[in-house]
Amino acid sequence: MLESILQFDTDLFLFLNEINSPFWDAIMYWISHKFFWIPFYGFLVFLLYKKYGLQKAIVLTLLILVTFALCNTLSVEAFKNVFHRLRPCHNEEISGLVHLVNDHCGGQWGFVSSHATNVFGLATITSFFLSKKIKYFSVLIFFWAGLVSYSRIYLGVHYPLDITCGALLGISIGSLVYGISILAGLKLK
Repeated sequence: MLESILQFDTDLFLFLNEINSPFWDAIMYWISHKFFWIPFYGFLVFLLYKKYGLQKAIVLTLLILVTFALCNTLSVEAFKNVFHRLRPCHNEEISGLVHLVNDHCGGQWGFVSSHATNVFGLATITSFFLSKKIKYFSVLIFFWAGLVSYSRIYLGVHYPLDITCGALLGISIGSLVYGISILAGLKLK
């Protein structure tokens, strides 16, 4: 059964990765670039400040940083370094079929996607903080997380299962950090 799932994952990856163009290569490269989104992260902190004031914004920003640290660490230490699943671009069986952008493949292991874990963790915890304060915030932030995650398939560095499991891990970590903060007495108004 696991073999069938992995074969479907490979087939789906090849189908999605094959849909590419020079225009989208440039767009997806920047969507996936970790430093490209720094102004966006600053904007999220600004929104927290505007909606909650300085003191609470500092606390919420610290919770976001804890979420990010857990997402990034667990995606590598508890998954990539344990499962050792090759990225598609490192998989000799299909590497010749993989569309890479700028010949960048990344590290050897791909399960789970740290990008997906991180952005879905961020989307989850900020959604808890801002969805009642900003109309459609959850829809927009999860769309953004999905777009960043999809870019990893487009760029040839992750299978869909890497993305899906990374997203679930990020959602779980974001929810856990939020839940613990509420149990510890965090009050959102």
